Amino acid sequence: MLYLLLTVMIAFVYVLTRLYQLKKEIKSTTRQLIQLNQHKTAKKIDVGFLNRDFEELAQEINRQIDQTKKAEAEKRTTENELKQAISHIAHDIRTPMTSIVGYIQFLESDEISSEMKKEYIETIKSSAGRLKVLLEDFFELSIIEQADYPLKMERVKFNDLVLEVLFGFYEEFNKRNIEPAIRIPEDDMIMLLDPSAVKRVIENLLVNAIRYSSGEVTILLQNCISSIQLKVSNSVDSLNEQDVKQMFDRFYKADQTRTGKGTGLGLPIAKSLMEKMNGNIYAELRDNQLTMICEWEFKFA
Repeated sequence: MLYLLLTVMIAFVYVLTRLYQLKKEIKSTTRQLIQLNQHKTAKKIDVGFLNRDFEELAQEINRQIDQTKKAEAEKRTTENELKQAISHIAHDIRTPMTSIVGYIQFLESDEISSEMKKEYIETIKSSAGRLKVLLEDFFELSIIEQADYPLKMERVKFNDLVLEVLFGFYEEFNKRNIEPAIRIPEDDMIMLLDPSAVKRVIENLLVNAIRYSSGEVTILLQNCISSIQLKVSNSVDSLNEQDVKQMFDRFYKADQTRTGKGTGLGLPIAKSLMEKMNGNIYAELRDNQLTMICEWEFKFA
């Protein structure tokens, strides 16, 4: 009887001790969470109480802390990108607008000749055209990046689609005296894609290649067993790895002095469209040769 009573007493003391330790640990955890929420510390929850259920609770709290930190970091990144975008937009809009306003003031003068008026009008048209392209590209990018951007998937012959876009650039290549090297397989590559989105991607890559090429452009389409790769390459005079890493960023220009050569939105638009189609786009620089690579996994109708 005494042995049983002693056992009960020991068990009772053990339970009380565990309850005391649990209460102490709850207070410690609460204190740590308060300090974390008040931004007095960034430390995760420490657990000194050996209990599987309580340890699992602490792990879930720490996992939630990690997710919150990640969300806050992404929010800061988005806010910084937005600020940079607004800054670039303001700068790029200000330049043609200043030109337009300035030349309109010149036109109001009665002292300029008719030849000068024609020259000023052409300058105004050029600046207005650049402003129009900038606003259209920015509007298009903002639409594409919306979560509910619609895609119209169709069964298309991918190689025929590439050739169709290339034919549309015949005059552009001629103006720059560029004879592109084109290697496209004759066998049909049937894919389930949004033809309009794919055309826009290819057009933007070709515009970039023609605009910045130092003389050579190569278009290669190849079947890579589980995917199709489109490579658009052009020779470049001055480009570095940092430029390659940033060229898909909004408004980025490898040479910031070339303000008249583009809006800096063509490649970001191409990247956004590729992501919408679950494709991949990236760039490589080797021996003064810049290669834009688009990759689509096979999706059959």
